[in-house]
Amino acid sequence: MKSTRRLAQFLKPYWRWVALAPLLMSLEVAMDLMQPRLVQRIVDEGIARANMSLIIQTGLLMIGLALCGALGGISNGVFAAKAVQSFGADLREALFRKVQALSFANLDKLGTGPLITRLTNDVTQVQQALHLMLRILIRAPLLLIGSFVMAIITSPRLAFLPLILLPVELIVVLWIINKATPMYSQVQQKLDRLNKVMQENLAGIRVVKAFVRGEHEQRRFEATNKDLVNQTIRVARTVSVTMPFMILTLNLGVISVLWFGGIQVSQGEMHIGQIIAFVNYLLTTLFSLMMVSMLVIMVARARASTERIEEVLESVPAVQNSPTARRDFVPRGLVRFENVTFSYDGNGSDPVLQDINFTAEPGQTVALLGTTGAGKSSLVYLIPRFYDVSAGRVTIDGVDVRELDKAVLRRHIGIALQETVLFSGTISDNIRYGRPEASDEEVIAAAKAAQAHDFIMSFPEGYNTVLGQRGVNLSGGQKQRIAIARALLKDPRILILDDATSSVDVETEAKIQEALKEFMRGRTCFVIAQRISTVLTADKILVLDDGRIVAQGTHNELLSTSPIYREIYKSQLGDGEGVMTHA
Repeated sequence: MKSTRRLAQFLKPYWRWVALAPLLMSLEVAMDLMQPRLVQRIVDEGIARANMSLIIQTGLLMIGLALCGALGGISNGVFAAKAVQSFGADLREALFRKVQALSFANLDKLGTGPLITRLTNDVTQVQQALHLMLRILIRAPLLLIGSFVMAIITSPRLAFLPLILLPVELIVVLWIINKATPMYSQVQQKLDRLNKVMQENLAGIRVVKAFVRGEHEQRRFEATNKDLVNQTIRVARTVSVTMPFMILTLNLGVISVLWFGGIQVSQGEMHIGQIIAFVNYLLTTLFSLMMVSMLVIMVARARASTERIEEVLESVPAVQNSPTARRDFVPRGLVRFENVTFSYDGNGSDPVLQDINFTAEPGQTVALLGTTGAGKSSLVYLIPRFYDVSAGRVTIDGVDVRELDKAVLRRHIGIALQETVLFSGTISDNIRYGRPEASDEEVIAAAKAAQAHDFIMSFPEGYNTVLGQRGVNLSGGQKQRIAIARALLKDPRILILDDATSSVDVETEAKIQEALKEFMRGRTCFVIAQRISTVLTADKILVLDDGRIVAQGTHNELLSTSPIYREIYKSQLGDGEGVMTHA
């Protein structure tokens, strides 16, 4: 109920359309309920007495009422569609805004595939249910009550038939709804899984082809798809009982009316027109109950989607601004980690970082080295508050990052993430992503510093070259250089390069490092690298192992004092005889 009330807020701006739709549907129902009585009049008074004038007048009246009803029904459909489509658009927008506001931890928990399902399929399910409610929720109950009352007025002697048939139908409908509701939740979960498999496969299609794992992925998709089909069939099998049972009840009702009514007609206690009218009202009564049952089943399915949508809307970002967050902060770039411990599940799992202590002075380049899984990326993600520390604190210029407004903090931090992500659009648009107002000259300067200008100019359209999805028409090294240019264009006080040159050749990497020396003068730079050649000239090198800093210092200092560093150095560059002079 709470989730239903929450989603109802999205209908408030369109309350006029929502209010008009039932009124117009009421007009259609009233016109429909008049038709059987008029048929009775034609049969019993017109045909029986050969009164052609009455037949024509009543027929014209029926046509007029039918046209009024049609106008009401069409108008109801138009206003219902306007309300429902606007509701869906606002709901999708709210979900998208919410996703943008969520922290990395929330997104890790919810998952990309399930989020896509909720923004698309789940919203569609709710829209369909709402549309049916605005159409049928008014029509079916009014027809049900109205036709039942009219049936009694038409023939009180046969009124016992709907009183017997309606409870039987109702019991079966309630049983079906009770069975189907939890099954619909499982269908949506299976759909989540299917979207997840599909998204992973499409995103990693090159890896699939490179490792000739197409058949494996087809089998994985087939198993997931079959799981969804089987669950959907189980629901359909349960719900499919509804329609045949309803039709059986309708037919039994018609047969009963003809049987008992026929006896009374033969005894002169009823007219044929009454039988025809009563059959129409009985069919309308039972058919209305059938519509109500189908609506309730659809609403039951939508309820499962509503709960999943509400889970997103009610998600509280794991990283939030404090009420007194500072928005006037302009950092110099002094970064300090003080007894930092971090776990992705708060304190609920083993920490990925433990007792991290170090200081990065403004203008220094700090390199992070270590095996995969040592915690290098996790460490730098704490600086822009993609995650919050579990213990200890991270400060910039002596201010805890948790005391700063997130947008202000991140505005002063440029970052090239481990996984390069480019957006559809031009190369210029991608470089400007963090500073849309940047001039062409600034874009070119950032591209030159990232050693991207030359290959960009080799394209016929230059900086206006349109990139495919995720930059598919660029090489890995080219994408990384554009990502670095994007980070540099922000003119950040703190720059984070998370393995951002792994796809770049050694010569280009050296040129990037040389260009960064001038660019980063007076700024703080964090570099994560797999190649030790990347970190040789760093002012400070942090060696991480199993979430701890096991050594820190310059290249020369670590060669003398750190067995782990010396081992990494020898494995990549030889025996390390030449101790370099650190400038």
